[in-house]
Amino acid sequence: MERQLAELVARHNQMPPWNRAPTDAPQSDEPTAAAPDFLPPELRVPSHDQVEGKMMPWKQPLVVDGEMTACAECGAYRDWLILSTRDEIWLRCRAGHQQRETRLDTAWYNRNSGPADATHETFEDCLRHLGH
Repeated sequence: MERQLAELVARHNQMPPWNRAPTDAPQSDEPTAAAPDFLPPELRVPSHDQVEGKMMPWKQPLVVDGEMTACAECGAYRDWLILSTRDEIWLRCRAGHQQRETRLDTAWYNRNSGPADATHETFEDCLRHLGH
């Protein structure tokens, strides 16, 4: 089909409409002004390389590979904070104990987390925001 279209275009010595230059565009030698940034600075979200990590609450029990995850120190099995930082996943129980969860990865975190509702300057500010 592409070959037939190319032959037809060659026979009629025409450019297909999607390759034609716009004819109604104003021709000017003046440089156009650059468009302002899309969002004002107060509405911009930091990019992934400007953020030390991400955190989300996980109220229900966390089941990984068919096994319910429990805190290694106090035995808590629900109301986690799940932290994603430096391609590692960490769990933090309500008592403040943290443990690395090697069976989860950043892709799992991204699939299960919602959009970020806030950014924080410090880890403690984020903990307060999430009620821990």
